[in-house]
This record gives sequence, C-alpha cells and structure tokens, in this order.
Amino acid sequence: MSRTIVKRTTGNVTILAYDQGEESAERVSPFDSYIQIIDGTAAFVINGDSYELHKGEGIIIPAHARYCFIANEQFKMISTVIKSGYED
Repeated sequence: MSRTIVKRTTGNVTILAYDQGEESAERVSPFDSYIQIIDGTAAFVINGDSYELHKGEGIIIPAHARYCFIANEQFKMISTVIKSGYED
C-alpha cells in the first residue's frame, strides 16, 4: 500500500506499508531519499551495508546508491525524495 501526500517537481512525500517478509528488488534512484519508519521494523541494504531500522528511526539513501529492503515484520514508512539540485 502506498499513498503520496505531496508531489512536486522538487520532490515528494509518500507513506508506504509492507507485510512481514516482503522484500523490494534492488534499485537505484537519481535522487536523495530520507526514509523514516513509523511502525514496525525493516532491514535496508544500501550499497551492500545492512541497517536495521525500528519505529522512529530514519536513514538517508544517497542519490545513485543501490538499495533494497526486507520487512522483518509488518512495517510502515515515510519516504521523502528530494529532487532539488538535480535535472529531471
């Protein structure tokens, strides 16, 4: 489930929810992203380094970094993508 709250040419804010055991495919974004966990726990792998995030914790995914996540349990997150300073 996802719901975009703000969508602008300079970035967007989206709330996403995942079930336990869900995994994302590895991806690369041309923009910086800030992820904050608002419920549950998930592991994020960024450029080969693993980070376990719990409710209330956040992490920055730098532009052009390879990343994916694994839902250790059902979790929800806010994703803020910042496009400022980059070309569309």
